[in-house]
Amino acid sequence: MRTIAASPDVSGTASTLRRLYFVRFAFAIVWALVMFTTASNLGPLAVALLVLYPLFDVAAAVVDARASRTTGSPALLYVNIAVSLITAIGVAIACASGIPAVLRVWGAWAVVAGLVQLIVGVTRRKMGGQWPMIISGGISVFAGASFIAGASAASPTLINAAGYAIPGGIFFLISAFRLGRAAKGN
Repeated sequence: MRTIAASPDVSGTASTLRRLYFVRFAFAIVWALVMFTTASNLGPLAVALLVLYPLFDVAAAVVDARASRTTGSPALLYVNIAVSLITAIGVAIACASGIPAVLRVWGAWAVVAGLVQLIVGVTRRKMGGQWPMIISGGISVFAGASFIAGASAASPTLINAAGYAIPGGIFFLISAFRLGRAAKGN
C-alpha cells in the first residue's frame, strides 16, 4: 500500500475532484442509458443529449479548474472548456446534417478531450487516483478515431457514442475512490 502525504492544498483539490468525479460518473451512466433509447435517429431528445454532454463537460472543467488553481496550472482545463464549448455548438450544427456529421464532430472532440485528460492526469500523478484518468484519456483518443471512421459506415448510429460514456463514467468512479486517501490528507 502506498501512502500519500498530502498538503492542505492537495487535500482540498482531491476532495473537490472526488465529489466531481462521483457526479461525473452518475451523469455519464444516466446520459448513456437515456441515449441508448434514442441512438438510432436524431430526434429532439438525441440532439438535446448530444449537446448537453459537452456542456456538462464544460461545467465539470470549470469546477476542476477552480479547484486546481492551488495545486497547479489549470491552463489545459481552460483548453478543455473551449474545446467542449466549440463541440456543443458543432454538434448542434452537425445534427442538421445527420449522424455521420455528428460522429465526426463527436470523434474529433473525443480525441482532443482525451489528450487533454491524459496530460492532466499525468501532471496530477503525485496527487494519486489519476491512473484511471490517464487510461480513460488514452481510450478516448482511440474511441474518437473510431467514431470518425464509423461515420463512413453504411448505416452509422449513435450507439457507440452512447456506449463511450459508460467506460468514462466507470473510470471517474474508480478515480473518485482512489482519491479518497489524498482527500483525507494521508
